[in-house]
Amino acid sequence: MVIINKNMKELTTELKSLHESTLNNLKNSKAKNTLRAYKSDFKDFSIFCAKHGINSLLSEPKIISLSLTRLSKYSKLSNLSRRLVSISMFHKLKGHYLDTKHPIIVENLMGIRRLKGSIQKGKKPLLISHLKSIVNVINEYRTDEIKKLRDKTIILIGFGGGFRRTELISIDYDDLEFVPEGLKINIKKSKTDQFGEGMIKGLPYFTNEIYCPVTNLKKWLKISKIKTGPIFRRFSKGLSLTNQRLSDQSVVLLMKKYLTLAGIENKNFAGHSLRSGFATVAAESGADERSIMAMTGHKSTEMVRRYIKEVNIFKNNALNKVKL
Repeated sequence: MVIINKNMKELTTELKSLHESTLNNLKNSKAKNTLRAYKSDFKDFSIFCAKHGINSLLSEPKIISLSLTRLSKYSKLSNLSRRLVSISMFHKLKGHYLDTKHPIIVENLMGIRRLKGSIQKGKKPLLISHLKSIVNVINEYRTDEIKKLRDKTIILIGFGGGFRRTELISIDYDDLEFVPEGLKINIKKSKTDQFGEGMIKGLPYFTNEIYCPVTNLKKWLKISKIKTGPIFRRFSKGLSLTNQRLSDQSVVLLMKKYLTLAGIENKNFAGHSLRSGFATVAAESGADERSIMAMTGHKSTEMVRRYIKEVNIFKNNALNKVKL
């Protein structure tokens, strides 16, 4: 009897350990920014539930549907989809099942989509004209050359590689390989790389060195004397380069700052504008969806096809055939 109890206790301890490891695996399957967004979503949902005396972790599909209806009155469709994923994720982490395919949820979302329209205006992509304006204004900006080079290189590499801003600031010196054709960058992990397989992006040399990501990166590494660790770092208040990695939010602030200095309204641009800008410009230049996806890391063709469709609004416009 004592042996049986001992074995049961050991089994319980093992299961508890496995449970904790499984929870950690679930958390690690998502990028940090994604988890942060999920936490914010679930916090808002919990406030909604608490207001109405409902347990947020034992929610019925009807309650989920009501919360989505509430959210739809002031939020985008994409946020509704993420909210549903967030609530489901927290239920999984606590060992609860949530039927996100229940008709009351699915049909409610269909109805909201019809009312709001499935195509909604998002943030603007950073196009070639914007990119050149930013680089030109940085070149004319009154500050130290080392800071100019860092800021230019961040924008050019971010655009040229179709990077998410989290991927961009995560690049280390050891991830770089300069080759005769240009530059290879090893991306250790990304938002859509669920199994941590990594990927390599190739950036060729541009004919025009002023706007060339590879040329500017070489200059930045030379002037900064970076030989190890993060390549994009913070400056101290005295403009001394630190060893601290730049934050992803800093990329957004830099881009918005230089857009404003270039006389461009910045409120419709976001961190995603670098990546969407690359995809849009590549599509406009005739690149096929697979080659765009190979660079941006999109796993689904849906978003890339949207970029191509938007580009073709004028290119393949029937009105072009009309002579007036």
